[in-house]
Amino acid sequence: METWCVGDLGKKGTWRIGELNKYRYWKKYGLIRIYQASFEAGMEVFRISRTFPREEVYSLTDQIRRSSRSVSGNLAEAWRKRRYSKSFVSKLSDVEGEAAETQVWLDYALACDYISEEQHAPLFKKYDSILGMTVTMITNHDKWTL
Repeated sequence: METWCVGDLGKKGTWRIGELNKYRYWKKYGLIRIYQASFEAGMEVFRISRTFPREEVYSLTDQIRRSSRSVSGNLAEAWRKRRYSKSFVSKLSDVEGEAAETQVWLDYALACDYISEEQHAPLFKKYDSILGMTVTMITNHDKWTL
């Protein structure tokens, strides 16, 4: 059985494909790497955003949580629309936009001293990786569509 790492893409890691049963679509399909990366990054955003000040609940905290979760959600939508090349690429463009938006909110959290550089840098890099995988999928969409 092939092993996929949740944290550091490209290395052998913690989850096996057969253990992804709770993630409906992803155990069967080829998007496991990008989905795992986006899900893990979204959960990390959630964990760090719990430490944000109370006055940010309806602004930065809400925005960063929504955009980070939207990456995985849009991946699910893209996968279900893979029969239609233009729809697939459109949803992947939404993935790209949400990942970039999350990076902006991370920059704001750093600038407001809600997170440290040690928290910001690796998470920002994870979203760079997600963006890279997304652009590759958009560029080679014919390999993914039906």
